[in-house]
Amino acid sequence: MEMMNAARLHEIGTSFSVDQIAVPEVRPTDVLVKVRACGVIPNMKNVIAHYAEWFPYLPLPPLPAIYGLDAAGEVVAVGELVREINVGDRVYVNPGTSCGSCHPCRAGQPINCAAYTFLGYFGFGPKSTEVFKDYPYAGFAQYMTAPVSSIVKLHDSMSFEEGSRLGYLGTAYSGLRKAGVRAGQSVLINGATGTLGLGAVILALAMGATKIFAVARNETLLAEVKAISPQRIQTYSVKETGSDAGIPDWVRTHTDGLGADVFIDAVGPGTPHSTSLAGIDALRRGGRMVDIGGMSEPLPLEMFKLMCFQISVIGSLWFDVAEGQDMVEMAAAGTLDLSILRHERFALDNIEDALAAIENRHGGFTNVVIVHD
Repeated sequence: MEMMNAARLHEIGTSFSVDQIAVPEVRPTDVLVKVRACGVIPNMKNVIAHYAEWFPYLPLPPLPAIYGLDAAGEVVAVGELVREINVGDRVYVNPGTSCGSCHPCRAGQPINCAAYTFLGYFGFGPKSTEVFKDYPYAGFAQYMTAPVSSIVKLHDSMSFEEGSRLGYLGTAYSGLRKAGVRAGQSVLINGATGTLGLGAVILALAMGATKIFAVARNETLLAEVKAISPQRIQTYSVKETGSDAGIPDWVRTHTDGLGADVFIDAVGPGTPHSTSLAGIDALRRGGRMVDIGGMSEPLPLEMFKLMCFQISVIGSLWFDVAEGQDMVEMAAAGTLDLSILRHERFALDNIEDALAAIENRHGGFTNVVIVHD
């Protein structure tokens, strides 16, 4: 039996241990991927320490568990019913996995499946337990199985480290698509220097948005964001308490009084809701707000005002394989510029160092990655 190394969590709130376990066998509709790189997401430490108490309705994988959300690597085996994906293909594994047979899945909406589950992370309902049993492997192991329907093919021009960022990029891209972002529009992004927000910035640029309003706290990082495209990006710092109140006037000053077409809220749980409300107030008539970060404070919304101004508030979770393939094509064509990422690579044996590096990253520009030989 061939063996592999896998970083497993044996108890919530403890450290990972690198164990030797058997390499999984491929099933008829699955692929076996040799993981080359797996992104360490900023929220990983919170998930393994606190999610069971913070969000009890989001089930964690059964212990001992292999985590690792964003895996990229090479296909080394395919099931007998797999077509078009071949041994040797360079791929990203979209960890968002559904049952494949319920009403939302049959309707082409797998993310709305009651069993929808992030492999190597957490699930979204009780039915996720079965998905975790079927697919207990993830990116913090040398090999993982995945349904062929989860595979995004990478171009040779995209490194595995860049591929391991597709999860957070895809979350931003799907949100921008739901908002209908297109050439000539203006996009306001809250949390623009973070991992999610920076992805929204470069994808909005790639999608043709002509005016991008980047909001964040760190002025140094905001200056680096503006430098990506000085003619199209404006920045606003909310470092001081209460300073977010000026966002609507600032946006309208740069949009001939109209307001932004789209507001992407990319800040996470624990962030005050005041900036989110200011972002909604900065929208033009018919504008759309999309939350991709999961800001957890309740929003006191004026529904009558939203109705009168036809403002939409949308929640957007993750992205599908087709959107993942879109981003690969955009990167290969040069419209999506991933050269801004600074990869910090760690071996699997040093996974705890990688988790510590997350706390000291240079905003969204840093991409902390576990790399496998």
